[in-house]
This record gives sequence, structure tokens and C-alpha cells, in this order.
Amino acid sequence: MGSASAISLCSHPKILLRPLTNKQRLQSQCQSQGSGSAWLGYRTQGVFLTPILPRRRRCLVVRAASAAEGGSRRPASARRVYRESQSASSLPVAPVKQLASFVVPAASFFAVTFVLWKLVEKILVPKRQRTSSVENKTPAEGMKWSFAAGSNLLTGFGAKIERESKLKLNDFAKELRSFRSVDLSGRNFGDEGLFFLSESLGYNQTAEEVSFAANGITGTGMKAFDGVLQSNIMLKTLNLSGNPIGDEGVKCLCDILVNNNGIQKLQLNSTDLGDEGAKAIAELLKNNSSLRALELNNNMIDYSGFTSLAGALVENNTIRNIHLNGNYGGALGANALAKGLEGNKSLRELHLHGNSIGDEGLAALMSGLSLHKGKLTLLDIGNNSFSAKGAFHVGGYVKKTKSLLWLNVYMNDIGDEGAENIADALKQNRTITTIDLGGNNIHAKGVTAIAEALKDNSVITFLELGYNPMGPDGVKALSEVLKFHGNIETLKLGWCQIGAKGAEFIADMLKYNTTIRVLDLRANGLRNEGASCLARSLKVVNEALSSLDLGFNEIRDDGAFAIAQALKANEDVTVTSLNLASNFLTKFGQSALTDARDHVYEMSEKEINIFF
Repeated sequence: MGSASAISLCSHPKILLRPLTNKQRLQSQCQSQGSGSAWLGYRTQGVFLTPILPRRRRCLVVRAASAAEGGSRRPASARRVYRESQSASSLPVAPVKQLASFVVPAASFFAVTFVLWKLVEKILVPKRQRTSSVENKTPAEGMKWSFAAGSNLLTGFGAKIERESKLKLNDFAKELRSFRSVDLSGRNFGDEGLFFLSESLGYNQTAEEVSFAANGITGTGMKAFDGVLQSNIMLKTLNLSGNPIGDEGVKCLCDILVNNNGIQKLQLNSTDLGDEGAKAIAELLKNNSSLRALELNNNMIDYSGFTSLAGALVENNTIRNIHLNGNYGGALGANALAKGLEGNKSLRELHLHGNSIGDEGLAALMSGLSLHKGKLTLLDIGNNSFSAKGAFHVGGYVKKTKSLLWLNVYMNDIGDEGAENIADALKQNRTITTIDLGGNNIHAKGVTAIAEALKDNSVITFLELGYNPMGPDGVKALSEVLKFHGNIETLKLGWCQIGAKGAEFIADMLKYNTTIRVLDLRANGLRNEGASCLARSLKVVNEALSSLDLGFNEIRDDGAFAIAQALKANEDVTVTSLNLASNFLTKFGQSALTDARDHVYEMSEKEINIFF
């Protein structure tokens, strides 16, 4: 056979095939060796293609002859091959150089582009990793979720907070076991914290007063006291005010306290307590003989609740103080309570401030108190929307009572007529020491009647007449009496429109009065003129006055200078507290007062607290 095969001993690179030109077809029939390049021709469907090599490589090509050629023809064949190779090397190489100049940059461009693309792919497209057991976990396994603000905490951080909370609760528990009076109000430990702390009260022999006020405790938390308060006999005061306990929680607490013989004061102010809770407390009062003071202020107790409590007062003979301020008793509630008071012998203090009792309700209440067999010492009926008619009934009770010490009629509308009724009763009363008639629209006429009552009354030591438009005439009548009569120690005349003229009357009274220790003249428009009048009185020896309040009086530096000079001039001054806050003082007036204070201390070692 005349066929021959060519074996290349080098690895072939990637081959790009292109059609051959006519000259290249002729050259493709020979093989070239020695210059480092080889041309090979391939026939594909009648078209000769030439391989384009990106670079030259030295290859050894061995040509094997068939057996038919014989060994004698071998040299001739070798010479023929040599001549053909020499003729091929003499052919032009310009097309090859042009082709190489085009192919090499293009190949380099594609290679660089390929590398860059791989780099971008690695950066922008993350590798797909095998899923692990950690990735398959739900978010709930690694994080605590809550809709409460700020409570989406990692498990470790939540555990840290829980540990810190337990440490704080342990500290609270130590307080309960160490101190007689413990205030844990506003700590916001909730029901869970109460369950933890209640254990410290079981057989506690130390704590007598405990406040759990404003801690977010609900009705559920009251179950924490079950088995605890029954065994504790040392605890005397329990304060649960400001917690949303509600009626159900109060019922639970009352069931527990039935068998408690220690607690004497129970505070349940602002606990969302309504009529049902009041009924539960009424049942407690019927069976508990240790409770002395009960505070139910600022709840939602209506007529029905008042009726229940009134029924309990008939059967209970140990309760001393009841606080029902800020509820919804109204006239009907006052009427029901009056009936309960008739049969009660133990009550000493009755707080009914802000219940909208009105004139009719007040009339029924005063009737019940007049028949009360006990000794009531304090009556608070302020802010109850009654007028002079109601004051008439108050006056009737004041005349009869032999035990009342403290009377509050603050913020009603009794006017001059009502003031005259009460003044007439004060002439006969010899027990009341503290009376509050502030904010009752009393003018000069009513104040004059009260002043006349003080001529023969030396029992009253505290008189509040603030927020009444008495003006200079009213304060003049009062000052004339207090020069030499009465035994008033605290006189409050704030917001009474007395002006600088009224200050003159008060200054003149202070020269002679020997009992007034506390004088409140706030917001009366005294200005510099009024301050100067008072300063002249301070220069005179006064053995009683220790506190003077001149706030909100439009006093400027000149008035401050006058007061400062008075303090320096009187070596025996007894004033220890001087309030000039909310006036128009500059640093000069303040410096003058500071110098006067320092001077008094240097001369007599007496300290004066001055407020700017």
C-alpha cells in the first residue's frame, strides 16, 4: 500500500480551522520540519482546511513507508522529502505573519475576558453551599420574638436580662427580710415578680409596712398571697395602689384577708375597682376585725358600691378611716353612706373629696353624721359641688359635733352666705383646729364674718382662705382681728387679689401678732411696693414668723433690696424660709438677698433658706 501516516510527538493545542488558499492547497501535501512550524492539510467535505497554531512548537514527525516500497527506495524517498521541504521553505511567509498578528491578540483578548468573567462570577454570585442543620432551624429556635417594644432579643441577651432580673428580685426579697418598712413601688416586676417576692412574706417576722404600688400587678397576681398572708402576723400595712387589679383581683384578695389578723391598713387606690369589688370589700369588713384603715381613692365605685360599704359599716366596729376620694358616689351614694354611719361607732376619719355629692347629698350626709355614735375627728367634703345651702347643713353639724378636729370644704361654691353660716357655727365650736375654706368664691363680706368668729375662738390654728377674691377690704378686716385676737399659726392667703394695699394691712398686723408662723401670700400682685411694706415689718422684732412665701408677686430688684436690708437690720429675725420664686429678679436682686443671708449667718449663726 502507498499510504503513509504521520505521528506527532507533541500535544496539540486547540485548532482553529479556516479554508486554504490555492497555494496553501499545494503546500498542504508536504510536511515541513526543522524550522519549528508544520503545515498539515485536512480535507473536509471537499474543502481543505488549515490548522492555525497560536504559537510555534518543535515536533518530531516520523514517516513510515509501506512494505511495497522496499528498503532500496528509502534513501531516494528521504532525498525527495528533503528537496520538497527545501522548496516549501522558500515559499512566501507574509500571509502566515499577517494571520498570526491577528490571531494572537484576539486569543489574548478572549483569555483575559474569560478570566475576568470568572472573577466577577465568584464575587457577585455566592457559591451554593450544602444546607446544614443550623440553617434548617426555624427563627424561633435561635431568637425570642415578641410584639412588645424592644423585646426581640437574642437568646443570650434575654438570658442575661433574666439573670439580672432574678438578682434584683433577690435583693428585693432581702429587703423584705431585713427592714421594717419596705418601699418596692414602681419597680414594674409584674405578677411573676410578686409570686417570687410573696414567699419572703410567708413567715416574715420583720416587715411591717410593704408597698407594691405601681408594679403592673393584675388580678392574677393576687393569688400569690394565698397561703402567705394567712400565716403572716407581722405585716400591718399593705399598699397595692396603682396596679390594675380590678374587681376579680380584689375579690381574690378579700377571700385571703378574711383569715388574716395582722393587716391594719389596706391601700387600693387607683386599682380599677368598681361596685363588685366594693361588695367584696364590704363582705371582708363584716368578717375581719383587724382592719383599721381602708383607702379606695380614685376608683369607679358608684351608688351600688357605696350602699354595700354602708351596710358593712353597721356591722363593723373596728374600722377607723375610710378614703373614698375621687369616686362616683353622688347624692344617692352619700345618702346610703349616711344610713350606715348612723349605726357605726368606730369611724374616725371620712374622706369623700370629689364625689359630686351636691346640696341634697350633703344634707343627708350631715344628718347621718349628726346621729353618728362614734367620734369623727376628720371630715373631707371638698370639691363636691355644693353651695350655700349645703354650707348651711355643714354649719349645723359643726355646732353639734364635740369631736371634729379637721374640716375641709375646699373648692365648692358656698360664697359669702355659706361663709357666714360656717362662721356662725365656729363661734360655738371649740374642737376644730384646722379649717380649709379655699376656693369658695368668698368676698370681703364673708371674710369679715370669719374674722369676727376668730375674736372669740382661740382653738383654730390653721386657716386656709386662698383662691377667694377678698381683695384689700377683706384682708383689712382679717388683719385687724389678728393683731390681738385668735391663735392662728398658719395663714394661707394666696391668690386673694389683695395687692400692695392689702400688703400694708398685713405688714401692720405682723408688727403686733405673736402667733403666725407660716404666711402664704403668693400671687397677690404685691410688686415692689408691697414687698417694701413687708420689709419694714421685718425690721421690727417678730418672735413667731418663720416662713414667708412671696412667690408670683411681680417683685423686682428694688423689692428684693428692701427685704435684704430688713434681714440685715434685724439681728433677732426668726425667718428661716423665704420664697421669692417666679418673680422678676435679676442677678443684682439675687446677690443682695444672698449677701443678706450670709450676713445673718455670720452675725447670729441662723440659716435662712431663700428660694429665687
